[in-house]
Amino acid sequence: MTADSQTKRVAAHIARSVHTPLPPEVLARTRLHLLDTIAAIISGTRLRAGRRAIAFAQSQIGPAQASVPGTDLRTTAIDAAFTAAMAAHADETDDSHLGGRFHPGCAIVPAALAVAELKGQSGQALLRAIACGYDVGARATMALGFSAPRSGTHSTHCLGANFGAAAAAGALAGLDALQCEHLLSYATQQASGIAYWNRDKEHVEKAFDFGGMGARNGVFGALFVASGASGCGEALTGEMSYLSAFGENPDPALLAEGLGERYEILAASIKKWCVGSPIQAALDSVMALIEAEGIRAADVESLRATMPDDRLPIVDNRDMPDVCLQHLLALALVDGGVSFASSHDAERMQDPELLELRKRFQAVPSPELTIARPARQAIIEITTKDGRQLRHHTRAVLGTPDNPMAAAQVEAKAHDLMAPILGGARTSALIEALRQIEEMPDIRALRPLLSLSGA
Repeated sequence: MTADSQTKRVAAHIARSVHTPLPPEVLARTRLHLLDTIAAIISGTRLRAGRRAIAFAQSQIGPAQASVPGTDLRTTAIDAAFTAAMAAHADETDDSHLGGRFHPGCAIVPAALAVAELKGQSGQALLRAIACGYDVGARATMALGFSAPRSGTHSTHCLGANFGAAAAAGALAGLDALQCEHLLSYATQQASGIAYWNRDKEHVEKAFDFGGMGARNGVFGALFVASGASGCGEALTGEMSYLSAFGENPDPALLAEGLGERYEILAASIKKWCVGSPIQAALDSVMALIEAEGIRAADVESLRATMPDDRLPIVDNRDMPDVCLQHLLALALVDGGVSFASSHDAERMQDPELLELRKRFQAVPSPELTIARPARQAIIEITTKDGRQLRHHTRAVLGTPDNPMAAAQVEAKAHDLMAPILGGARTSALIEALRQIEEMPDIRALRPLLSLSGA
């Protein structure tokens, strides 16, 4: 198979995806990622990025083609996808894919929901398209051959979202193989993203970069091609292509390798903690010590957090509470745990008790943990005031493929996020409906469960 045929292989996979059954394990995992992302959207409608996106969409209101979960807003499929994606990554609640270095759900699921609602697609088609989006988005970034998380000229978080959302939207829009090749051309032209989102202190542009931009681009491309627009072929490889423009050490074969056999949604992680991914292991460790030793803030003389040296800068003394390592560790020790509400309470970053406790913390970058497998390990060492030396090394983070959350754990997380907005009874009914979504002939039946008014 020559490199210049990879675009056709990816396009053909997208075109047949909604007609191809998923293995039971993949189907079950896709349901959980759908639920987890819907919960992130609904909780995110109350956060800054979600609120800004809703206000913008309301100012641009168009035909009522698709809904935004957690609101009564119905607008164009493009704007609905954009708005829901902004809410989905309004904080750090959504899933992630370590190999692809992106957050797949926050762009792929909103794009898929919007087009599926517009087209009246079935729940089964929705799940298959979402799985396809994870497959295409992850491969689009892995094929670039970036040697380190920050080695590429463009952000994988933006690129993976862009191609994953396009694939899911194109599958549900009913595009044939040639049209999907044209869709990939539009996805390539819309590919962008620079990693200065690390400087975002309000999580608004970051929500756009990780979710909103990709979802908007993907739905636009799919619907534009479906309307009759043509595009160029062979956009992914060769001279003047996606890989030539964005790759560091590109490997064209990775774009289509294992499609239909290796499902990237099985390599994605669902977060236990609604905080930045590099902090997950550290919180797992400090909570393990709290539960095993009964320690609290008053017991701590000093704390040493050893983290991968490529990940620590992302979360080291950041301004936002849900991506600040030191703040969240202090919060866990003071409160005995970390909730969605507490991890998003910006005012508590100025709490004198937390600030005083943080003075006793040391964050240590570790090259050894960077290359350790499973990835994203952390070690917490605490010296107590009575002289004890406590240590916990989290190797497999809860929620990762090496230590996955059970369905009941994901459902409990989703219930906690959605119930304050939708109410307990409707949240439980929504979770039950999503357990059986592949039996739903038209996903528009979800509207009453997803909206604020129940209409």
